[in-house]
Amino acid sequence: MAFVQLAEGELNYQLEGPPGAPVLVLSNSLGTDLGMWDTQIPAFAEHFRVLRYDTRGHGRSLVTPGPYSIEQLGRDVLALLDALQIERAHFCGLSMGGLIGQWLGINAGHRLQRLIVCNTAAKIGDPSIWNPRIEAVSTGGQAAMLALRDGAVSRWFTAEFAQAHPDRVTPITDMLAATSPQGYAANCCAVRDADFRDQLVQIQVPLLVISGTEDAVTPPSGGIFIQEHVEGAEYAEFHAAHLSNVQAGDAFSQRVLAFLSAGA
Repeated sequence: MAFVQLAEGELNYQLEGPPGAPVLVLSNSLGTDLGMWDTQIPAFAEHFRVLRYDTRGHGRSLVTPGPYSIEQLGRDVLALLDALQIERAHFCGLSMGGLIGQWLGINAGHRLQRLIVCNTAAKIGDPSIWNPRIEAVSTGGQAAMLALRDGAVSRWFTAEFAQAHPDRVTPITDMLAATSPQGYAANCCAVRDADFRDQLVQIQVPLLVISGTEDAVTPPSGGIFIQEHVEGAEYAEFHAAHLSNVQAGDAFSQRVLAFLSAGA
């Protein structure tokens, strides 16, 4: 692991894969860290220089006072690319990472080669969902994060997958319990306030949208909306809940690789 120095602190990142290969950036979901992509690394790092990082407020990255915005998080990605002297990259983000990907596609498309947004929407939820969670975490601290972890299993995975694969579920939900309450609340604000529904038409880079059939957090309808509003966008759906990259595993990885190789 390594760090890039931002103006306010350090952004943790990990770089794997052949030097000189095209760069693929992976962006984590709310309440996880770069380890959420472990399932994909063997396949992705065979073909790409894989750059994954902990979003501000998560993992080993800086935690600064909130609220955050998706623009702020998107600019962190651009600062990371600049620090590593990467002019253009592919980008794949899930949930909150998918919102960051949409912001980059709208505002910094010249830095992207191809874009994948997964288990996300142009607008995720509304204040009635986010504000009570922000309040609970802001006042309850780490105990509130532990309570969120217990509820995350049913949101992030289907019941049959969680029962059959506790070895794959527990490390992911433990990431949520370990997340900074301050950072989590600040990122909840970023997700709450993001709304790209009227800006999607500005995305000009090749786009793949991935949804999970059983995703109650960001249902397939949200992914289809993005696909229908970005010219030429592709769409894929897997039998999974919110973390389709974990639950769909190899099928997810192969679909992403097929999309990326089409632009080679």
